[in-house]
Amino acid sequence: MRVEVDLDRCEGNAVCVGIDPDLFELDDNDYAVVKVAPIPADKEAHAQQAVDECPRAALIRKD
Repeated sequence: MRVEVDLDRCEGNAVCVGIDPDLFELDDNDYAVVKVAPIPADKEAHAQQAVDECPRAALIRKD
């Protein structure tokens, strides 16, 4: 599983960072960045939660 960030939608709300800071961080412009690709199997549930809870639907799951 991979997760991509749609920078046109991301507002830097950091919901994803709050869910799993090992997977996500904000860059210097306050856009979400996926730190790990592909997502490790033991972190897939956290990644999916971040995709589901992103307030701007800026995270896109890629299988």
